[in-house]
Amino acid sequence: MAPPIIMGPRLGTKLLILMSFALVVIPWFSYLYLNEMEDFLVDSQAGAQILTAEGISTLLNGRSDLFNELPLSPEGYEQLYAHPLTTPINIDGKNNDWEDVLDYNVGFGNLDEQEKSSEGVNQFYLVLGEHNDQVYALVQVQDNDLVFRDRNILRLDLSDHVRVTFTGKEGQIQKLVITTTEPGVTTAYFIDDDWRYAIQGEPENRVPGFMTQTEEGYSIEFRIPLELLGSTSHFGLAVVDVDNEETRAIESITGTLPSTGHEAFGLVLLKSPEVLRIVEGLGYSGANIQVIDAQRRVRAEVGSYQSTKIQAEIAEKKGWTDTWYSLLSVLMNPLYNVVDLSLRADRDILEDQVIVDSLAGTPSYQRLYTEEEGEVITAAHPIIDDNEIIGTVVLKQNTNRILQLRRDALQRIVNFSVISLFIFVALILAFSLRLAGRIRRLGSEATNAIDIYGRLQTNQLKAETDSGDEIGDLARSISAMLARLHQHNQFLENMPRTLRHEINNPLNTLSTSLENLEIENSDLAKKKYLESAKRAVLRIGMIVQNLADAANLEDALDAEEFEVIDLHELVKNYLTNCNASHANHEFEYRGTHNPVNSNVSDYRIEQLLDKLIDNAVDFSSPSTTITVGLTADAEKLILFVTNQGPTIPAATLKNMFDSMVSVRESNPDNRLHFGMGLYVVRVIAEHHGGSVSAANLHDGGGVSIRVTLPLFKRAEVQAIAAG
Repeated sequence: MAPPIIMGPRLGTKLLILMSFALVVIPWFSYLYLNEMEDFLVDSQAGAQILTAEGISTLLNGRSDLFNELPLSPEGYEQLYAHPLTTPINIDGKNNDWEDVLDYNVGFGNLDEQEKSSEGVNQFYLVLGEHNDQVYALVQVQDNDLVFRDRNILRLDLSDHVRVTFTGKEGQIQKLVITTTEPGVTTAYFIDDDWRYAIQGEPENRVPGFMTQTEEGYSIEFRIPLELLGSTSHFGLAVVDVDNEETRAIESITGTLPSTGHEAFGLVLLKSPEVLRIVEGLGYSGANIQVIDAQRRVRAEVGSYQSTKIQAEIAEKKGWTDTWYSLLSVLMNPLYNVVDLSLRADRDILEDQVIVDSLAGTPSYQRLYTEEEGEVITAAHPIIDDNEIIGTVVLKQNTNRILQLRRDALQRIVNFSVISLFIFVALILAFSLRLAGRIRRLGSEATNAIDIYGRLQTNQLKAETDSGDEIGDLARSISAMLARLHQHNQFLENMPRTLRHEINNPLNTLSTSLENLEIENSDLAKKKYLESAKRAVLRIGMIVQNLADAANLEDALDAEEFEVIDLHELVKNYLTNCNASHANHEFEYRGTHNPVNSNVSDYRIEQLLDKLIDNAVDFSSPSTTITVGLTADAEKLILFVTNQGPTIPAATLKNMFDSMVSVRESNPDNRLHFGMGLYVVRVIAEHHGGSVSAANLHDGGGVSIRVTLPLFKRAEVQAIAAG
């Protein structure tokens, strides 16, 4: 029982799968191209930023007067210096993130205590910092008795608290109280002129703070946005001490002014105004520019790289292309993981490295990435005065414009890809339908070439045989196969008639002899008819033997042992025997007289010559010479037999070496002719690695049959002998 056929996907299904694959591959390669283009644009932008920073630094080169060292502590405490911070402060009441400016803290003492003691007593220590338009304050207060605010009391001056005085946007003096009911988050209130009650009743959430208890007292950390402040020339801070929780009387008020005679107080940001004016005049939009001195303090800062307009445009334009891009990003994430990891490294460390490199004299840039701001490019270029680096210009800009260009390009690519793919799909479907139709038509004709009983209906195909592609090659191969099958069928159909014709003659002889034996009484006649019957039986046996030999020839050849012999000597001896056995014909040798060695079976070569000579004898004209020749070149030898007589029809030349093929029109000598002779010649020649061919002579006077065999070279003979 034949095994079941496993049905695979149809041709259309395979093409559909390939098209689906192309639907992903083409945008995927587009995505790769866009990422390469994005890297190129980012590098170009970084180069442009370095050039811009170099241009700004050129304006500041040689201007060391703009970078003179600013005072580290205020003289007379009239002014409070907010030192630049590299990172925002975590409002938690601790001083662990104030390391860079903690040495700049200033102590302020109780006036009464200072008058009593020559050394003076510091009631609190204050340090101020500025970062990103926020003023941070750390107040460390010495207080043995802490009194917290009572939630049930509306007055805000009946507990320990901090007072802040500053000039508001409208130019009026604003008063702010920072208080708390327990250690932890503080609350800020705008208060009346008597420092007693909150003006609005609601806390000022823009001034967050945190209070922690210490061994000496407590520590308060808070921040005030610069947007609350008008002129920073008036800014002051005071610590109010209440020690008795019952009476809640104010024991002391310690302010940032050392004496009542000083009325002027203010807040100074450690930035150079002239540097700021120079940078502001450049008008470079869409970027943040910082001028940092050699001590890594920010002297000027203008602009912002957070473009809300571009962000809004990107948000408005988000559509199905973003979904497609997100899908491609998910597929491509493994390839760009390494890049993403490098960009997502600690931003502060990378920015700090850019500044360090620039202050060391090397312009540099770095690509930084955060979830909130996206990708930002930071570039820095040093400022030089007399071969001494006095500062650096740092320029920060995001890549939103590049992202927008990439998004627009992706949209165009996706649109083009989709349109192209639709056209491609249509063409492929049309091609696949035509291809499937051609294959079905060829299959149908090939199937109908054989009926249900296995009989051939035609000997050739008509469908696709004129096509020049692979299907045409297949059709022609099937058509040639049908032609060979048709020839074999004709051989099988003709064999019974041939056998009947060949066997009928000896059977008739045998039957006649047996009948005569019955009616004849003389011994001489009986012997005659008995001999005739024996010859008939012998002929029948020869017929059967010939058929068996032809059928078993290839198996017999496989068992033959080959040896290296001189074919020239073999042919010479063979012709001597032919002259003796065929007295009525003349044989002539032509060709080389040198030894011609070949690795063959001598018995089979003689059998091959028997068939060729028999064929030449049968077809040679009377009184003509049969020529047997042998030639050789560097690689092969040619054995040929030529006879004068009728030529072979052109239609028969191609298949005359097939079995059961004969060109005899009659059989006057009543000999056996099954068309097996030349078939045996072909089988023997091919088994020896050679070939056989037939051709009519150029003058039309006969036929020449050539057998080509491989030549056994002398070097191979010596190698075998040496081995």
